[in-house]
Amino acid sequence: MEKLSERINKLAVSETLAMSQKSRDLRSKGINVINLSVGEPDFHTPDFVKEAAKKAIDDNITFYSPVPGFPDLLEAVSKKLLRENGLTYAPEQIVVSNGAKHALANVLLALIDRDDEVIVPAPYWVSYVELVKLAEGKNVVIETSIESDFKITPKQLADAITPRTKALLLCSPSNPTGSVYTRNELAALAEVVAGHPNLYVISDEIYEHINFVGKHESIAQFEAIRDRVIIINGVSKGYAMTGWRIGYSATPLWLAKACSKLQGQVTSGASSIAQKASTAAINSDLSYPRMMCEAFIKRRDLVIERLRRIPGFKINVPQGAFYAFPEISALFGKKHGDGVINNAADLAMYLLNTAHVAMVPGGAFGAPNYIRLSYAASESQLIEALDRIEKAVAELK
Repeated sequence: MEKLSERINKLAVSETLAMSQKSRDLRSKGINVINLSVGEPDFHTPDFVKEAAKKAIDDNITFYSPVPGFPDLLEAVSKKLLRENGLTYAPEQIVVSNGAKHALANVLLALIDRDDEVIVPAPYWVSYVELVKLAEGKNVVIETSIESDFKITPKQLADAITPRTKALLLCSPSNPTGSVYTRNELAALAEVVAGHPNLYVISDEIYEHINFVGKHESIAQFEAIRDRVIIINGVSKGYAMTGWRIGYSATPLWLAKACSKLQGQVTSGASSIAQKASTAAINSDLSYPRMMCEAFIKRRDLVIERLRRIPGFKINVPQGAFYAFPEISALFGKKHGDGVINNAADLAMYLLNTAHVAMVPGGAFGAPNYIRLSYAASESQLIEALDRIEKAVAELK
């Protein structure tokens, strides 16, 4: 008799990956699907990064790497955090992993005990709550809305904290909303955290370089809580390196040692070749991320202007990342033939099957009245996708 573990049965399938797979299935049948469900830049990895990888192969850097990462990459990350963020993390406080998701999993599994509470502002990235479940922690979700640009307030944070609270999981710039916390907003949250000495902040900064409002602000900059901030970052979004699978955590030393211990038993070190490529990326100037950021701003403006024209779509202006997150509950109850749009999942499937545009329903992000659209696609693709969406929505009765 087949019997899976309770652990895996409690785990949800990633909706973003599921929608991408549905897009690929339709494409395999010859249907021209525009996939706006994926969370990756559509740019190619910079040539100088590819060259570093080729050199690593030619130099036979093809053996097991040290579990926490090659010393030159750890040094590069340490210098990057100081140079770009004004933060001091020694190389031994950094652990390189197989993507930022892996780095986050390491931290949660090393930090969270059964029934420890983790505060997760919603909308949240799909894997946050699932990884907390995997660590046997309890998610304490703080609801936000489009009216507040999807940001939590200090009062909401203070009200959510209990004696069981172990961590706050913060993401800025945010997936799925594109919201960016200002320095003053982070300072106010840090003041609340400072009053709870057993509370850690896990700060997901993977979209750091896709920021439309100027300098990236990290909550780790505030002295009162600096030794309780855990940074998660990587090269995937800022350098168009999603497939290279390199992320990292920067943490207090005791936690870095724990993450390395865990990783040593689960995966060992990340790809030697990808690490050398990532070292080249992190040591470079920011011209490539800035080029991508400029393109994403133009695409954002195009997408927002077009979404505002579609009845039933309520939209704010995201300040970073490459997502729009419209509120679409006004379309619930609308019909298409014998079908009814009861929720965001129904709308997503209707748009996939009718307009052949893939998006991700907001329920996956803890926001069931919303839908996520990625504008990490060419302007021509976005225009065509929005034309299709507008036409399909107009056909709802």
